[in-house]
Amino acid sequence: MNKNRLTAAMLAVFIITMFFSCKNIRKKPETAIAFDTIIVAKQIPLLQNDTAQPYADVDIKFIYPVKFGTAEDLARLQQIFVGTFFTDIQYDVLSPQDAVNKYLENYIASYQALSNDYYSDKSRLPEDETPVWYYYQLNISNKILFQDDSLLSYAVEYSDYTGGAHGSYRILYYNIDLNDLVTISEEDLFVPGYYKPLTDIILRSLMKKYNVTSADSLLAKGFFNIEDIVPNNNFWMNDKGLHYTYNQYEIAPYVMGPIDVMIPYEELKSILKPNNIIERFFSKKENKK
Repeated sequence: MNKNRLTAAMLAVFIITMFFSCKNIRKKPETAIAFDTIIVAKQIPLLQNDTAQPYADVDIKFIYPVKFGTAEDLARLQQIFVGTFFTDIQYDVLSPQDAVNKYLENYIASYQALSNDYYSDKSRLPEDETPVWYYYQLNISNKILFQDDSLLSYAVEYSDYTGGAHGSYRILYYNIDLNDLVTISEEDLFVPGYYKPLTDIILRSLMKKYNVTSADSLLAKGFFNIEDIVPNNNFWMNDKGLHYTYNQYEIAPYVMGPIDVMIPYEELKSILKPNNIIERFFSKKENKK
């Protein structure tokens, strides 16, 4: 009798423990994601209601999720997309459409605030000339690069012209763990002390890409200093490897444009954390064989 009571008590404790443990496990959201796009294409006059004067060409193409898991899951995923698209925390509390509207409102105010400088510069030119450096351009867009059950990788591209010899261009990458709805950084993937070995791996990959046998030989290809070539957290992921990008002036001059380098996962195994998202992806692939 005592034995039966003990068994029943232990079973009750087990059931209660499992109940509370399961409550603390975050339910994996449905990974089917539906997207929509907000497109803005307009000319912003520098001087209000005067289209004969300089203007800013603004083009925005914002892809964002409209369906994913629960309402809370979708709200969190949209927050990540908004925050990374506009790179400013003042926008990530807004809906995608409100964020675009607010960003455009701030851009217009900032651009048209240059009108006083425009009149000052114009007064120093011959009467029939216009300070053409007030013709601005702004292009922002994003695109999905890779998606599977656990991972979503995408790019946000920025290009603008605000006077000067040439415009600027940069591309930033983001990777989202779709299970926990957080962005993934190098620190999430690699063991402590990864920085130096990852630097060496990136250097070897660049040497192979540019067909040189020593790191110093990259200088002859146009790179700045070898010391500048370090992990920069600007990467995206797919089933082949990590794809790093160094933007203009980061490790090479403007004329070389963004520098891309792909590193296969096999070359990173020695510095990957146990049970990281890459390992989980590989395990899933292995189990299917």
